[in-house]
Amino acid sequence: MDHRLSQLSTWINQQLLQSLRYQGPSLSLEVVSGDASFRRYFRCRYQSSAGQAESVICVDAPPDKENNPAFVNVLQGLKAAGVPVPDLLALDYDQGFMMLSDLGDCLLMSVLNEASVEGYFEKACNVLLRIMQAEFRLSPLPPYDEALMMREMELFRDWFCGRYLQLELSEAEQQLLSEAFHCLYQQTRTQETVPVHRDYHTRNLMVLEDGSLGVIDFQDAVAGPVTYDLLSLLRDETCITWPESKVKTWTGRFAGQLRQRGLSNLTNDDFWYGFNVMGAQRHLKVAGIFARLCYRDSKPNYLIHTPKTLRYLLQELSVVVVQGSQAEIEPVVRLKAWLQQRVAAELVSRQPGSGELLEPLV
Repeated sequence: MDHRLSQLSTWINQQLLQSLRYQGPSLSLEVVSGDASFRRYFRCRYQSSAGQAESVICVDAPPDKENNPAFVNVLQGLKAAGVPVPDLLALDYDQGFMMLSDLGDCLLMSVLNEASVEGYFEKACNVLLRIMQAEFRLSPLPPYDEALMMREMELFRDWFCGRYLQLELSEAEQQLLSEAFHCLYQQTRTQETVPVHRDYHTRNLMVLEDGSLGVIDFQDAVAGPVTYDLLSLLRDETCITWPESKVKTWTGRFAGQLRQRGLSNLTNDDFWYGFNVMGAQRHLKVAGIFARLCYRDSKPNYLIHTPKTLRYLLQELSVVVVQGSQAEIEPVVRLKAWLQQRVAAELVSRQPGSGELLEPLV
């Protein structure tokens, strides 16, 4: 028996009753989704006292595994900045339960295509600008510092290379990874710092009834590099791969909007370089997370996205190698060559269908 679901159901019914949203027999909950964490989402449908069909989102976030105060802090900061996030209707920190307003179930990913992408990405960028202007002075966001970035990139070494690919790395290879990770972190330090959602992609943007976008899954927000969230949106490894020319156009347009608002002084070329540096860091992390989800959390479906993740990583490293100062990025040059020679072939041996995707880059 799912005891936490039973407890959440009882709590939600009490909240609906006490708030006078619903007066009637006990209501059941239906699964909305679980995400790549221990958090679970359910929907509770009911008829309001006015006879209208209504629903709320019910969140099970075990307090020993999820940082619920951080979720509430980020939600309040984003809400104050005009970011379309759910309303917090009820909260129980001790049990790890929340009741949120329902943004529906239409993910941006499900409606994106070549005809719709320009309009939706314009909306997504406008929302992102609001996120970047949100104020967290009273309760600052944690910094996206060296310790956090390095910890994320280490997932690539430990889970992707070690656990998934079963690579036995030599001492020289271990040293190469350490030097390249540190180099990538150093290359992010020239970017301005803004509030960063940290998972601003097409599975965390909801298309609302009026066609606008709502934002979810923001609890891991940090103060970090200005290119990060746009990178997450435009190079979402679970979504359509957009032509590089379009991605570069979108990044240049967004860089201009940032300069107009005083959020960044980076030129379009510098923004493009920072975008790809950040992409390399993120995709090292993501490859490791997908492997960890499989082996630690018994969620193997994410592994199918690793070939595209590696393809993006190699594309991004290519930009860094071409645009960067060779004296500063020498470890990145060696990392790219090592990935092409050692890692890509090993991945293809485990996912034979990925050869066509990776072949142009190796």
